[in-house]
Amino acid sequence: MSVRLEMKNMTKRYGQFLANEGVSIAVGAGEVHAIVGENGAGKTTLMRMLYGMEEPTSGEILLDGKPVSFRGPDDAIRHGVGMVHQHFMLFPDFTVAENIVIGYEPKRGGFFDRAKAMADATALAERYRIPVSPTAVLGECSIGEQQRVEILKVLYQGAEIIILDEPTAVLTPMEVSELLATIRTLAEAGKSILLITHKLQEVMEVADRITVLRGGKVTGAVAAKDTSAEELARLMVGRDLEQLSERTEQRGEPLLVVHQVTMQEKKKKPVLDQVSFAVHHGEIVGIAGVSGNGQSELLQAISGLAAVQSGTIRLKDTDVTNRTVALIRETGLAHIPEDRYFWGAAKEETVAENALMGYHRLPAFSRGIIIQRKWFHHLVAAWIERFAIKTSSAHEKAGNLSGGNLQKLIVAREMGRETPLLLAAEPTRGVDIGAMETIHQALLEKRNKGDGILLVSSELSEILALSDRILVMFEGRIVGELSRAEATEEKISMLMAGGRGDGSTQATA
Repeated sequence: MSVRLEMKNMTKRYGQFLANEGVSIAVGAGEVHAIVGENGAGKTTLMRMLYGMEEPTSGEILLDGKPVSFRGPDDAIRHGVGMVHQHFMLFPDFTVAENIVIGYEPKRGGFFDRAKAMADATALAERYRIPVSPTAVLGECSIGEQQRVEILKVLYQGAEIIILDEPTAVLTPMEVSELLATIRTLAEAGKSILLITHKLQEVMEVADRITVLRGGKVTGAVAAKDTSAEELARLMVGRDLEQLSERTEQRGEPLLVVHQVTMQEKKKKPVLDQVSFAVHHGEIVGIAGVSGNGQSELLQAISGLAAVQSGTIRLKDTDVTNRTVALIRETGLAHIPEDRYFWGAAKEETVAENALMGYHRLPAFSRGIIIQRKWFHHLVAAWIERFAIKTSSAHEKAGNLSGGNLQKLIVAREMGRETPLLLAAEPTRGVDIGAMETIHQALLEKRNKGDGILLVSSELSEILALSDRILVMFEGRIVGELSRAEATEEKISMLMAGGRGDGSTQATA
């Protein structure tokens, strides 16, 4: 195997903070090389240096044995380094072909040659066996299709080294399988793939070699055939992961009852169509489904963020249908929202101020208009320690935290309310394996205390690991319910794909 890329003794310092310290990796032509590690381990910083987005404090990058220095992403692209970002850099109103060639558009007589763009996009997709429709409008494509467009875009730019940043974060199980097949196809065509992910089973399935980072340093560099997911987890966190607590059998009375709820957007098809189910004391009910099938709207309806046109929502025997967010929370609801930046945090405020949100209304933390900040700061300090939130202090701006650490702050805040019902939407999105372990344990402990949890997650492994019952949503309806004993990834995936699958029944209360 010829070495195409070497990064030697890469170090990046921000003031006194070392994001990377002496990191070295080598990647061959036709190799899938995974970079894994916890939040803050230095994965993103390392890739930003490779892609020209950050200048190394020290170290050396070599392509085909020759030293290079990139002044920016355009420079990296000219040298054959492309990056598919976790948040796509695409234009929803343009066609697939237009998105693929953008910035490198074919011209004829000084004008954009649309026919050649279509032909080039089609030929590229066929060459790498990546199925897309060049004439489709991007905004009407699925997330998986949009990701294929991103990959084709960097291939069109001539990338020989492709960085994939958390590429399966928002994909369905079927789309994940298709992406992993695409990665192998690209490697077989001689491309070098750098895969940044925290999903160790996917790493074991597709990677040739793996580099593990912890605290900005390399703690392991191994061939995939010589290791296991358990060993990688130990290298990432520096210890063995603990088993989840035993779940007690204690399903109690209904806590949340959703009955025939319908949400209509103008004259369009209902986003929620006569949805009925219940969450009982002492159980976790998981909701699985491809993004965009009504899960978000359901949580917004329950939490008071959106109104429904018909049906009822009862919490603790109180009708909370279309009531205010404040009243519903006071009735006994906490909510980990799926979008931590839009719904869950104020980035310009401090860690402490974000932790205080919602608590300022509680008598234990306020006297009239005066907030008991000193007492509250002790609580925030305990949350920071329990959930290993990496922050310089409680007075740091929340926007300075990594996405994973901000997620942990929101989880700590909402679980700290100790309400009888918790809505948990994507509770571990973007967090590392150690934090995932802590959050899963906290959710199970809450369930074992007799509280109810409604869990929405795009991670089927998370749904299967935590749920007592699993409901599957498709096109705004609940199309099946599976008990913990009968649920399998295959059955759930079939229901998610079109509302069909063995073992499904009507959702019950």
